[in-house]
Amino acid sequence: MRPSSAGNPISRPARRPMQVLRGIAISPGIAQGPVVVLDRRGLALPTGALAEEDVSEELIRLGAGLDAARAAAEADAVEVSRRLGPQYAEILSAHARMIADPTLNREARERVERDRIPAEHAVLEVLEGYAARLERLQGSRLSARAADVRDIEDRILGHLAGDQPEPFQERLAGPSIVLAHDLSPSEAAGLDPRLVPGFATEAGGRASHTAIVAAALEVPAVAGLGPILDSARHCLWAIVDGEQGLVILDPDDQTQEQYRQTAADRAARFQILARQAEGPDETLDGCRVDLWGNIEFGGEAPACLERGAAGIGLFRTEFLFLNASEPPGEEEQFAAYSAVVRAMAGRPVTIRTLDLGADKIVGYRRGVGPGPEANPALGLRSLRLSLRDPEIFRPQIRALLRASALGDVRILFPLVSTLPELRAARRILEETAAELRAEGHSIPRSLPVGVMVEVPAAALMADHLAKEVDFFSIGTNDLIQYTLAVDRTNETVADLYSAADPSVLRLIAMVVAAARDRGIPANVCGAMGGDPLFAMVLLGLGIRQLSMPPHQLPEIKRVIRNSRLADAESLAAEALGLRTAREVAERLESMLGRVVPEATARPVPAGTPAPSNRAPNPD
Repeated sequence: MRPSSAGNPISRPARRPMQVLRGIAISPGIAQGPVVVLDRRGLALPTGALAEEDVSEELIRLGAGLDAARAAAEADAVEVSRRLGPQYAEILSAHARMIADPTLNREARERVERDRIPAEHAVLEVLEGYAARLERLQGSRLSARAADVRDIEDRILGHLAGDQPEPFQERLAGPSIVLAHDLSPSEAAGLDPRLVPGFATEAGGRASHTAIVAAALEVPAVAGLGPILDSARHCLWAIVDGEQGLVILDPDDQTQEQYRQTAADRAARFQILARQAEGPDETLDGCRVDLWGNIEFGGEAPACLERGAAGIGLFRTEFLFLNASEPPGEEEQFAAYSAVVRAMAGRPVTIRTLDLGADKIVGYRRGVGPGPEANPALGLRSLRLSLRDPEIFRPQIRALLRASALGDVRILFPLVSTLPELRAARRILEETAAELRAEGHSIPRSLPVGVMVEVPAAALMADHLAKEVDFFSIGTNDLIQYTLAVDRTNETVADLYSAADPSVLRLIAMVVAAARDRGIPANVCGAMGGDPLFAMVLLGLGIRQLSMPPHQLPEIKRVIRNSRLADAESLAAEALGLRTAREVAERLESMLGRVVPEATARPVPAGTPAPSNRAPNPD
């Protein structure tokens, strides 16, 4: 009998001890179920331990996988020698010899026999050990051989897994918790919540685009766990606590039941809040606040309406592109945009042009840019990329303008850092509108155009930008990243990434002041907008529009309806005078605890052991 397929764990003689890991909560909610571990290539590895009677068959499978990988490397070497010459084929010949090394075979077999683990895990343990030892040889040519070892690892695992040509979700026997080193935004966008009710990753951070997608799908998720896959490979069941940032491997029966009850209580509380969606969103002293929804996929528009959104504050169009084999054309985009506009039935819909680049990569960038970038967050991304690639940008602008005839559409340009960028984008917009009118399309003459304020340069030039746009949308995720020089996707510096930093609040205050002086609206559409901790301070800074994922709307409505503008303004003035993120966070938590006490109460179920690795520092 072969090891179980992904999501169909193998029985084992004894339960492993429960292990609690702490990471970064990136999408709220609680999920639990059988485990699927993905390797670096996204292959789903079998879970659990082998029954004693299956060990001999597993050894045969291991040998067959090694033989097939060696034969494939030898065949590749012959082909490379024919095309490029024998000197280039030697690399692959060396790979074939390494796969055929009796030491690899012996050590992998020992692990299968001794630990009763599937062949994939035995190969991983042996080769990762080799790679780690090579990487420790700093300054030595041998350290570069670690890449060769991992290439061999991938080759062997591919043969053992049959290369799994179909998406791993299609191999699942039922809903499963996914544990991986990382998931790209496009991989996260492709998840089916019915099959993957929760996931956790070793890498990543709270403000990554993968986190944004997880929240949009309402899939509980934890990131930044650090190296956990070695222990997770033999885990059968896991709990993902997206509220506390915990992952519990092999939980005992009591912990499983406690989390089931916690999840049921949370769902009931959310239903109560959701039923209060109707009615004005204003403070106790009558200050009106517009609460809008952020969406990644057109199908989220109904959820925004159900939860009382006044409109769509941010439609991230790049997710139409991420899982496509080629760029969607004008007609496909027009269909997607117009469906959302119609669904919102006259409410405003803010559609952002493409924000590709950084951690959102597509495979069809046809010669635009230098290829892989050493520092993509500061490279050719977002509006910069669109301006360089008119074959993608102009069809999108045409689709957006056509959709604008169907409702209240606003166009938003992302990551604007200079006035010339904004003017170039507006010029393309105006030229395209003229083309469409000449073709007979009805295009509004006064289409609102805004910019996302995401870099300090835009905040510092907000008074000049305000003269050339109709609104500002403050993207706090990138604004924090660029202000604090902290990679929003890097878990190793997650403790430095803080929305509570006084420098961030001061930049937001600067943008709001510039907008107020010019008489244009400014909203917040980043993660701060949907965080109850920051709702009052943003209100006090002068923000009157907040945009967030639909599931966050009920909680923010409650905070706004229980607040007073005078208190919010006093809080903001105090926060701007504080010196550290910790001081600001403590002050905001104190105020939130008085306004909505239960909003800050998120207890871990009783009996859950202390985490085995530390949480990020809130500073």
